[in-house]
Amino acid sequence: MTLAPSILFHIGSFPVTNTLVTTVVVDIIIIALVIVFNRCLTLYPKGIQNFLEMVYEYFYSATKEVSSKVEVIYPWVITFFLFIVISNILGQFPGFETIRFHAAGAGEEGVPLFRTATSDLNVTLAFATISIIMCHFYSVKYTGVKGYISRFVTFKMFPIFLFVGILEFIGEFTKVISLSCRLFGNLFAGESVMGTISSMSVFGIPLPFFCVPIPFMMLELMVAVIQAIVFAMLTMTFMSIMVEKSH
Repeated sequence: MTLAPSILFHIGSFPVTNTLVTTVVVDIIIIALVIVFNRCLTLYPKGIQNFLEMVYEYFYSATKEVSSKVEVIYPWVITFFLFIVISNILGQFPGFETIRFHAAGAGEEGVPLFRTATSDLNVTLAFATISIIMCHFYSVKYTGVKGYISRFVTFKMFPIFLFVGILEFIGEFTKVISLSCRLFGNLFAGESVMGTISSMSVFGIPLPFFCVPIPFMMLELMVAVIQAIVFAMLTMTFMSIMVEKSH
């Protein structure tokens, strides 16, 4: 498995990668879930409605506990969680890294048609950047320009406060790096391990025949959910801190 996503074809000068194809598939799945949820909505929830309401209520309650701006923060939290968890779990389905696409210059074996979107650093970096930018946008909106600037620049003439402000400013850049690299590293490593195990064989018999990959698949499913929760919760925490006035 290569570090960079594989280019399948070009639309003009725009490269279409296998992670972009997976991103479109995830978007379709989310839209389908919304349509199904809307059609089966009843007063007494059951089935998929019961499950989705449980997920929504969990994150809504968690957001409400940490911030009074729950109506602003919650949509971002649940959106990040849904996209990331669906993308991560989708990578465990048959076909990922096995269905090949014979792109130009890809050789006889071709390249994978699908690849987990969150195993692409471009995707996770985009998520992290959007998350932090919205944190600062809401900080300016709800604390004012002066309140926002006071997080990084103090009007008190003490060197220690200036040093703390510089650290706060640098910390905003490290948030982007930590959010993106944590998600990317875990998913990329997991897919690499699964790809290696799935290609192994014993006496010429493929290893999956012995059900050896199953424990690793269960582990990856657990990691997929945990990493989605971690990203959503960190976004929730960062936003809740930024929308309150700094002391």
